[in-house]
Amino acid sequence: MTLDTPNIGPKRPVIRQLDDAAANRIAAGEVVERPSSAVKELVENAIDAGATRVDVAYADGGKTLVRITDNGCGMTAEDLPLALSRHATSKIDGSDLLNIHTFGFRGEALPSLGSVGRLTITSRAEGYDAATITVNGGQIGAVKPAALNRGTVVELRDLFYATPARLKFMRTDRAEAQAISDVMKRLAMAEPKISFTLRDISEGRREREIFRFDAEQGEMFDALGMRLARVIGREFADNAIRIDAEREGIRLTGYAALPTYSRGAAVEQYLFVNNRPVRDKMLIGALRAAYMDFLSRERHPAAALFVSCDPERVDVNVHPAKAEVRFRESQVVRGLIVSGLRAALGGAGHRASTTVADATLAAFRPEAMPEASPQQPSFARVYQMDRPSMGATRAAYAAQAPDFQPAPAYPARAYPSQPQDGFAETTAFHEAQPSYDSPSARFETAPAPADLTARPLGAARAQLHENYIVAQTERGMVIVDQHAAHERLVYERLKRQMAENGVPAQALLIPEIVELSAGDAALLLEHAEVLAKLGLSIEEFGGHAIAVRETPAILGEINAENLLRDVLDELSDLGDSQLVQAKIEAVLSRMACHGSIRSGRQMRAEEMNALLREMEATPHSGQCNHGRPTYVELKLSDIERLFGRT
Repeated sequence: MTLDTPNIGPKRPVIRQLDDAAANRIAAGEVVERPSSAVKELVENAIDAGATRVDVAYADGGKTLVRITDNGCGMTAEDLPLALSRHATSKIDGSDLLNIHTFGFRGEALPSLGSVGRLTITSRAEGYDAATITVNGGQIGAVKPAALNRGTVVELRDLFYATPARLKFMRTDRAEAQAISDVMKRLAMAEPKISFTLRDISEGRREREIFRFDAEQGEMFDALGMRLARVIGREFADNAIRIDAEREGIRLTGYAALPTYSRGAAVEQYLFVNNRPVRDKMLIGALRAAYMDFLSRERHPAAALFVSCDPERVDVNVHPAKAEVRFRESQVVRGLIVSGLRAALGGAGHRASTTVADATLAAFRPEAMPEASPQQPSFARVYQMDRPSMGATRAAYAAQAPDFQPAPAYPARAYPSQPQDGFAETTAFHEAQPSYDSPSARFETAPAPADLTARPLGAARAQLHENYIVAQTERGMVIVDQHAAHERLVYERLKRQMAENGVPAQALLIPEIVELSAGDAALLLEHAEVLAKLGLSIEEFGGHAIAVRETPAILGEINAENLLRDVLDELSDLGDSQLVQAKIEAVLSRMACHGSIRSGRQMRAEEMNALLREMEATPHSGQCNHGRPTYVELKLSDIERLFGRT
């Protein structure tokens, strides 16, 4: 039986040189996938030209028009035809492709765009007259005089009109417009000192300004913080911590959100290498590993991180759209991200995100309010009286106090002593207990020392439902989940003890031999030293086999082969493995859960205050082991607003 093979024929295929138009269309397929790709390339050209203002306008999601206006250095009439030639660029001289200091360097964007659309470039360099040139489907027109004060205007119409098949893969106008907005926001974050404007000028609609980001002032971190607040949102800025770490000449800067400010998807993760926006798998994996101990699997961290290094230590020429990079010392970069983020999160101490309090206040408000009308406003007017004097307040309290009647005597009920790690033992509580259920709230009659209210988490005043501690601060109140808080404290203590004493290893009576491929065995042996620190001892056994000598004792009896293969999968995917450490920390987390104060445990005032003080001194105590908040802080002004006292 013979099989038809369309690529193999009786005649020898002839090698032909493709013309420039075909070559440019092929290049366009790699560089320009959709309108947002064109916007990215053209805006990057404007930034490379030294522009301080960049205006982007589009119509119909960029399908019919993309216009980029900048105030950069511009081009002369002689430069314009050359700019439309393949691999013509002013960014590099071609002698060193690893020493890249600009966004663009290939010289492919403009000729590629001109080959698949109708491209017009109008530009003026200082000291020269303005000029314009047009190229339609790869056909370059003549250079003509034009009117322009300074900079460059690039207008791209009817993208992919010369390659109609590509139009079938375009998405809706709304989706393409959203992609353009996302590209512009990433570039705006990378360059906070540049003003960016994005407008929708679709025909038949009113011109709409999508956003305007004016150039930020101040030093690097202040300018970046203000730009991130404008681009990502004020909530992110309020709940993000500053990141600044360095290792072996590689620097990590930016902002990362607290674990309690997490997202349901990876929609607020922005990564930059030498100010170039990238979507690199290794960097994303490092970000995920840094938050591994603070978030559950279904939650994702939010961050804007900038990795800066010598251009010769990173290769940006590994992806047509330059969206991925390759580091010479990838493990150093990954370790810097993980350690830098964890150190910054640890420095945040017990801090939790402001969104926790916002959600709490929203829960207090009515879910639905009647619609407002001139006759009946949606909210009742509040007529606030002047605050009475302290003497009048005391007199009013005395007049309103109910007559005290002694409670009938009941036999005292003793509560068993429950020693808790780091807290005073609970002695017998002698309370008057009737036959019905015990009350769900206990109030401490003896006032706590006045200085405790000045502490971040305040002075304990009450315990509600035997699980929630209510504390008073100078500015409001704090509600603490005692079980979640103590669970985190015990967990951090167990981790600290393990870091100091190492991970105990359990020697196998008979080493387990795992047969692997040559590449997998070599990859595991490269990381043998790191795995040994986590209690997993492996060594070469001959051929391509690996002998497992020891396993982490805390994991108990495990399937060593399955564990090794899971580690291999992570090493192949991310270049590093946190699997063994994650399994160990999961066991510690379960131990902390069982060894912490249980819900329903009644606590004395000194115990509650001791818990609050330890939370203030322990890193990451603002969230439990699963990323949920351990406490809620409500400002006095917010509480008064709930009661209409503003």
